[in-house]
Amino acid sequence: MGDATRDETIQRLRVLGHWRAFGRHVPSNELIQAGLDALLAGVDSPSLLLLAGLGRREEHEAQDLFDRALEELDFTFEVPADPTAAKLAMAYWLAEQIASGTMDPAKGADLIWREVAWDLGYPDELQPIVQCAILIDDWDEHWGVPLEELRSKALNAARQLATRNGRAT
Repeated sequence: MGDATRDETIQRLRVLGHWRAFGRHVPSNELIQAGLDALLAGVDSPSLLLLAGLGRREEHEAQDLFDRALEELDFTFEVPADPTAAKLAMAYWLAEQIASGTMDPAKGADLIWREVAWDLGYPDELQPIVQCAILIDDWDEHWGVPLEELRSKALNAARQLATRNGRAT
């Protein structure tokens, strides 16, 4: 990560924490690096210090130490117990990431399409961003519509979704 600021490393810890809360696997070496980057940026907690110091043979401890560090820093995120609500929470969070500029609009729209909308039977509230994802996925240079225009539409759809959820960015 290099010379990341404190705010950037905190954002990275929160993003990794969300991915883990949503059940995505984050490799141990990535968690260890995030811990090291956070310490170098001035973020500190007892478990973060232990996480950053893990060697290759101790990587199996990274997942638990990362979760403990998030608790110590009060960065935990609770996923709703209801599976539908959990999927929608993921869509809203991804929309917020897109709207804030943390995630590429094409990538985020694709994740909402493939990992949320598909599983929920394409709910109406996700249709605008799903349509953008499909158009971006199918895009061809001969369409006469620049790819950047589709990415911009995905960004706007993400902003609307995040705003609908009460988290205007």
